[in-house]
Amino acid sequence: MTPADLLAGALRRGAAAPLVTAYDDATGERVELSGTTLANWVAKTANLLQDEFDVGPGSTVAVALPVHWQTAAVLLGVWSCGAAVLDTAVEDDGGLDAADVVLAAQDRLAALEEQEPPELLGLSLHPLGLGMTGYAGPARDFALEVRAHGDSFTPYVPPDPASPGLLAGGLELTLGGLAEAATALAGRLGVAAGDRVLVDDATAAEAGPVAWLLAPLAAGASIVLCRNADPAALGGRAEAERVTATLGLRIEGVRELGRPA
Repeated sequence: MTPADLLAGALRRGAAAPLVTAYDDATGERVELSGTTLANWVAKTANLLQDEFDVGPGSTVAVALPVHWQTAAVLLGVWSCGAAVLDTAVEDDGGLDAADVVLAAQDRLAALEEQEPPELLGLSLHPLGLGMTGYAGPARDFALEVRAHGDSFTPYVPPDPASPGLLAGGLELTLGGLAEAATALAGRLGVAAGDRVLVDDATAAEAGPVAWLLAPLAAGASIVLCRNADPAALGGRAEAERVTATLGLRIEGVRELGRPA
C-alpha cells in the first residue's frame, strides 16, 4: 500500500463528502474540497510532473511549501507518480541538489533561484488556485501549468511500495512505509473512521505530513485545516464544521487526539 492507495480508499468511502476543509484566519478564506475535488487536483499535479518533468519512481521532488490544501495535492501528486518528496517545509532550502523538480511558495522563489535547481515551479497559494502575480523570475507558474493536464492519472510505472517516499531531515520512509506509518499513527492517536480532525498549521508543520494528512486518510477521517488560527474562533469553527477531534489543540468538549479521554 502507498499514499495513493490511501487517497483511493477515501474516494471509495465517500467521494462527494468533504475531505479537506481549509481556513486562513489572516485572510478570512475558507476552501472546501470533496474527495473528488482533491483527487482532481492530485491527478492534474501528477500528470504535470510525469508528462512535463518525467517524474516517476526514482525521482525526487522538493516541496518548499507551508501547510496548505494545495500542499496536500502536491504531496499526493508526487507520491502518485511513485516519486520521493524532499520535504523543505521549514525554512531550510539546503540540499536541493538532490531534487529533480522543486515546487515552492512564491515568497521563497528568490532564495531558491540562487541555487539554480533544474526545474522550479512556483505556487501563489491563492484560495481559488489562481496564478502568481508580481513575479517575473524564471520559475514556471504551477497554477497555470497544471490546468492543462488531465483529471485522471495513470502512472507510466506503478508506484513501488519499496521505493523512497519521504526525505525530511534525518527521516527516510518508503512509499509503503508512509502508508504503514500513517495507519499505525492513526491507531496510536485514536483517529476513527468518520472523524473530522481539526489541526492548525503550526501543529501540522511540526508533526509532518504523515500526521496531518496521511493518518486521517488512513483512518477514514477528514481534515479541517486552520492557517494563522485565531484561538477565539476555534470553538465556533469546531461546532460549525462538526469537528470530532483535534490534533495538538484543546477545545472544550472536543477530544484531543493522543490524550486519554
